[in-house]
Amino acid sequence: MKINEKNLAAFATSATPVDREGWLVKRGDVNKGFQRRWFVLKGNLLFYFEKRGDKEPVGVVVLEGCTIELAEDEEQFSFKIVFHGPGNRSYVLGAETQESMEQWMKALACASYDYMKLMVADLQRQLDEMEENIPVSTEVLGGPSPQPPPRMRHNPFNRGPTNGSATHHTRSNSVRSAPARADNTRPENTGRHRITFRELHTAYGRPILTDRNEWRHRQKQELEKKQVSLISL
Repeated sequence: MKINEKNLAAFATSATPVDREGWLVKRGDVNKGFQRRWFVLKGNLLFYFEKRGDKEPVGVVVLEGCTIELAEDEEQFSFKIVFHGPGNRSYVLGAETQESMEQWMKALACASYDYMKLMVADLQRQLDEMEENIPVSTEVLGGPSPQPPPRMRHNPFNRGPTNGSATHHTRSNSVRSAPARADNTRPENTGRHRITFRELHTAYGRPILTDRNEWRHRQKQELEKKQVSLISL
């Protein structure tokens, strides 16, 4: 695999998002002692620098075809990046705490492209299962779409329940002041007192009926007068 070192170094120090960074110790390839390095993980590329803020990395590890394992035979909080196969190198790294070691191992194990493909495939499988469990509407199949249940009309003049198990409907502000009755009296107003249909009929309906009866009586009298006039002629 050909790698453009300049582009790789520019990517290592660019403003692209960093998945994880921090100090780790690394066992050298020639010198088997541990050296402290600043590690930066971007995607499936693990860069390491001699010092934090350096312009170019000392090296890079491409996290493909490898496994992340505990280094049980090494010092405490150590782990390995193992590339399987003859002649492949393994990297032994060490963290300062158990928590830091676990976080680094988890981040490195999830960084490879193969892992991302497995995650995408699993998410696609879950999505397919969800779509299979969604009921198909009859409208899609060409049949009539299900009609919503009819809405029950509420009559505000009905007396509300009296057992206290349901919400009592109260009279709105628009009917708190009822018009005068035929005897120039008003129905008793006690604030948010519930009002029945009989009370509303007494307050509103009777004056209307009275006026209508008076109008019909006058119309009848006028008609009788006209008939008398015609007869006299």
